[in-house]
Amino acid sequence: MDAIEKIHGFDRFGSVLGLERMNLLLEKLRHPEQGLRVIHVAGTNGKGSVCRYLYEALQENGYQAGMYISPFIQSFHERIQFDGEFITDQELERHTDQVVEKAGEMVKEGFDSPTEFEVVTAIAFLYFAAKKADFVILEVGLGGIGDSTNVVEKPLISVITSISYDHMQQLGNTLEQIAGEKAGIIKEGVPVVSNVEQSEAAAVIARRAYEKGCVLYDATKLKYGIREESAAGTLFDMEIYGTDYSEMRISMAGRHQVENAKTALIALEILRKRGIIKVMRNKLYQGMEKARQPGRFEIFGEKPVVILDGAHNEAGAKALRQAMERYYKGQEILVVAGMLADKETEKIAEHFRAISNQFIATQPDNPRKLPAAELADLLKQDGRSCETAKNADAAFTMAMDRKPCPDVVLFAGSLYLIGEIRGKL
Repeated sequence: MDAIEKIHGFDRFGSVLGLERMNLLLEKLRHPEQGLRVIHVAGTNGKGSVCRYLYEALQENGYQAGMYISPFIQSFHERIQFDGEFITDQELERHTDQVVEKAGEMVKEGFDSPTEFEVVTAIAFLYFAAKKADFVILEVGLGGIGDSTNVVEKPLISVITSISYDHMQQLGNTLEQIAGEKAGIIKEGVPVVSNVEQSEAAAVIARRAYEKGCVLYDATKLKYGIREESAAGTLFDMEIYGTDYSEMRISMAGRHQVENAKTALIALEILRKRGIIKVMRNKLYQGMEKARQPGRFEIFGEKPVVILDGAHNEAGAKALRQAMERYYKGQEILVVAGMLADKETEKIAEHFRAISNQFIATQPDNPRKLPAAELADLLKQDGRSCETAKNADAAFTMAMDRKPCPDVVLFAGSLYLIGEIRGKL
């Protein structure tokens, strides 16, 4: 059995928040996380992009950085990266065997088994410790307070990118409840960067930071000026606590990506001012421009232009709609959508209907999928046309063979769908 099969064997234990199992597992592994210098990143949307900006900027400045993210788009190995490379099969096998052995001991001793996400997190900690990473950028999986990454006792900095509605079954039905979960990553005396717009959610984070004696850096207070923007990225100017960052160019499109870049830059500036990192201006700029996230407004080809965007909650769908209106207004757009049933499908569909009149509804290869016929009913409203395709393969063929050819084919709605389509491109 290979490493990934062994890891997926823990899927039967579900997704259970709480740190007791994780702490016991790490104790058995002699706490590989304790020597790591961690930048901890939570938030509803944007955390993957913020991690990517931090990772590329640190690497360009000569640091050997590790990055732990989820979910993956095409290959499981994407989740654990170090110094520009994915974890290798051999390294994954070695560290998986170490973790599986200790998980087995836990069960024999009468404790609950760790979950799949906890096992993967432990593998990442072992790997980064073995690599002696200079820094580890650690993306929270779900929420914050009970997420397996939250065993890190003293990160260098805690970052909260945004708060919106997602995973309400686990995190709560109000923005305050969700913010309370995300704010769980805030640790005693550790600086906090927050880019949370909604006052009620921001207040929860501010209160937690105050209780923990942390300096809070509110990213929403820092403004930027846009010089030029297109689907190829944005050129903007800003000043961060006295440091000039004018003519900063990023390659990920959309105003929401400027917000993500700003959040990452604030974190880097705080680390620089505290003497934790040294950065050369030109290298920092190169790293920020180099940063790209697979499946986040990712563009392929010219006729048709093919766009992949894993907009899988309402905030993501709204950002996608705004980007499409800004860069592709007046063009003929075919939207190919697939969603999971446990998402805010009606609200997401509403944003998608604002993008186009033409749809293909499909379903991702996932047990939680929304059936294509049900999605079609949501997309067909107000006289829009919608065909159905039984899977991603069929949807891809149907879209790319469309005659006459649309200007833009947009695949959106689930990262699982995006992963399947990206493999074809």
